[in-house]
Amino acid sequence: MHNNFTIQSLVINDGNRGNLKVTSSSEGKSTMMGRDSSVMKAWEATVRKTQAVAKKRAHSIFGSTYLVHAEEDDHKEEANGKEGSELYHAEKVLSNGDYYKGEWADNFPHGKGKYVWTDGCMYVGEWFKGKTMGKGRFTWPNGPSYEGEFKSGYMDGTGTYTASNGDIYKGQWVMNLKQGHGVKNFANGDKYEGEWRRGVHEGHGKYEWEGGNYYVGEWRNGIIWGKGSFVWVDGNRYDGCWEDGFPKGNGTFKWEDGSFYVGNWSKDPVEQSGTYYPSESSSQEGQLEWEPQQVFDELNQYTVCAGEKVSVLPSQKRLAVWRSTKGGDGAKPRRMSVDGRVSVGLEKPIDRMQLWGGVEGDFSGTKTPPREGALDNELLGLSIEGVLSRGTHLQTLKLPRKSKRQGETICKGHKNYELMLNLQLGIRHSVGRPAPSASLDLKPSAFDAKEKVWTRFPPEGSKYTPPHPSSEFKWKDYCPVVFRTLRKLFKVDAADYMISICGNDALRELSSPGKSGSFFYLTNDDRYMIKTMKKAEAKALLRMLPAYYNHFRAFDNALVTKFYGLHCVKLTGTAQKKVRFIIMGNLFCSEYTIHRRFDLKGSSLGRITIKPESEISETTILKDLDLNFIFRLQKCWFQDFCRQIDRDCELLEQEGIMDYSLLVGIHFKDISENGHLISSGSHSPTGDSESEGTPCISRADMDQLLLDPTRWASIKLGVNMPARVERTVRKSDCELQLVGEPIGEFYEVVLFFGIIDILQDYDISKKLEHAYKSIQYDPTSISAVDPRQYSRRFRDFILRIFSEDS
Repeated sequence: MHNNFTIQSLVINDGNRGNLKVTSSSEGKSTMMGRDSSVMKAWEATVRKTQAVAKKRAHSIFGSTYLVHAEEDDHKEEANGKEGSELYHAEKVLSNGDYYKGEWADNFPHGKGKYVWTDGCMYVGEWFKGKTMGKGRFTWPNGPSYEGEFKSGYMDGTGTYTASNGDIYKGQWVMNLKQGHGVKNFANGDKYEGEWRRGVHEGHGKYEWEGGNYYVGEWRNGIIWGKGSFVWVDGNRYDGCWEDGFPKGNGTFKWEDGSFYVGNWSKDPVEQSGTYYPSESSSQEGQLEWEPQQVFDELNQYTVCAGEKVSVLPSQKRLAVWRSTKGGDGAKPRRMSVDGRVSVGLEKPIDRMQLWGGVEGDFSGTKTPPREGALDNELLGLSIEGVLSRGTHLQTLKLPRKSKRQGETICKGHKNYELMLNLQLGIRHSVGRPAPSASLDLKPSAFDAKEKVWTRFPPEGSKYTPPHPSSEFKWKDYCPVVFRTLRKLFKVDAADYMISICGNDALRELSSPGKSGSFFYLTNDDRYMIKTMKKAEAKALLRMLPAYYNHFRAFDNALVTKFYGLHCVKLTGTAQKKVRFIIMGNLFCSEYTIHRRFDLKGSSLGRITIKPESEISETTILKDLDLNFIFRLQKCWFQDFCRQIDRDCELLEQEGIMDYSLLVGIHFKDISENGHLISSGSHSPTGDSESEGTPCISRADMDQLLLDPTRWASIKLGVNMPARVERTVRKSDCELQLVGEPIGEFYEVVLFFGIIDILQDYDISKKLEHAYKSIQYDPTSISAVDPRQYSRRFRDFILRIFSEDS
């Protein structure tokens, strides 16, 4: 009597479809077949699941032909508890003392259930493959609770948070932070209703104090900032501009009787000025004894309540995994995070082998467990690397070679030594010159291109200038009031600014000029970059200066280059040479080493670095066709990024600017001793199960960041941004493919980015360049196109290489 069965054939069709055909025959009596029917069903379920995975991988390799079907098969498999994983009700005391009661599948909570941690935290609600997903309620042992929507372990969606002190917030959430519209009732009787961002008031909102006084208007980073109105219960009110929680700039104070005061407001009494207008009904004396300073004294009494900090976030709670006897006891028990730091709901290859019975995996020895999907690849005879390459082997990414510090120090004897001295003397004179404190509301005359100051610097010195060893020169300041106010807006300290540029340390000249012919100089502390300019560029900046200034006043997260001053040195004598300078912020001034730099425009013609790999260093600027990553930002940052890119491109398009680019710097967090990049999904050398199969960014840093909102101060849009990059590969038969195909290989990084080269008009030279190149090449591939087309193409490209990290 034979009671075994054998697999007769395993047929694999072409890789595009990834179809599997399994036929089987049995030997022996039919009664024995019934005995093995459960094993056969398990095998068939495994094959179906493998087939769905294969289709997905085939899609990532060959295109989008069968994506929908693959996803449908996968969802059907998840929904079918009998053929896929068995869904049942369980009550378990887990290995670490945690308690779970509810629906269970594949060794994980799946469905509705209650989980109690040993520290007293509790979640009751919906689960999906071991992650809190859907509607639920999370409570802390010291009293706070959150009831609402969850996503991948985070409070995300609409929900209500009740603090231990009685504060109640009801509204929108994104990754544990209040984001969007929401209402918060404070325990002391105060109330805020309006927009939130990253956990604080941001945008338009109304804050009402317990006594009935209220403010309605604009907020920034939790502070009253922008245009708004403060209304007292006695009928008095202030309408106007605010800064840092107090009136600043133009504003009107109105009394209940109809009289009002209009003027310029400031905490500094010296800067206060205005006019009082009595009403017809008021007495002759009216409010003549009133002083604007009284408003500031009154407002000091009204403080905005701070939020409560929680001891631990839901996304930080880890989930002990039950070791099921259904999958065999050979598997090493793992702990995993609710937020998906370790893959959940996916069978290991060893589990599939155990379905046959009699084969057990030993994870306790020195062998490294096979990675997820290894069985699929073995059955199908293909892998991402093998199919994508077709003669091109995917190598492990390495860091580019380290480079020396950028630039040549300009010391005595250098050809530009005298020019550097002139520049430093001029900057010291301009910044150090006494000037009245300027309001952020500038008069139109301040932006006039004729608004410039010439200063003569004779070698022996003068009443206003010091003696110096250089030849006589003239120094010109363009729109000095505007740039002084911009430095104030950018929070640049005048003394630090002078020390950086004019201190004892010399400037450094970059080894080669840019494509435009301009020379670049770096300050010794790397904070500022000085660029020589053509006259046309200076004219372009002066023309767009009002719009540029107003743009930064409205959007402090603007990504366009920050300009700190525009100057000119005119050498006297026979040469009469004029050299114009613009002083800019250095985007890559950071404690982090910038390992990769990309200059990205969205065009393909000539957008590749023609250098052998051995010559590419950390300071090499790579271009569009060199890019082999997609940048994945956290949800709230990605939303801010998309909005700001739209605003910045709209500004540049309106000003007739083109040929700008997004400069991106990447710092890789995880690097091996031999210089190889370590992907966030790699196994640790010791086979530590905690890092096994991690498909997402390690969120420990992110959780700590969310737990303490004050740490957001060091991170701004485009500066010090933690993110992930996903490696991409271009098709071998498509040399000019702008964006490669993602292959699921992720790296944890810190990103720096900003829009540079924003002073190129679409002038006659660019129009001729466009006409000439359009004859030879595809017009869409060339950089020189009109501002509207350039803006649209640039935006489309940037939003293809940046995406939300789901």
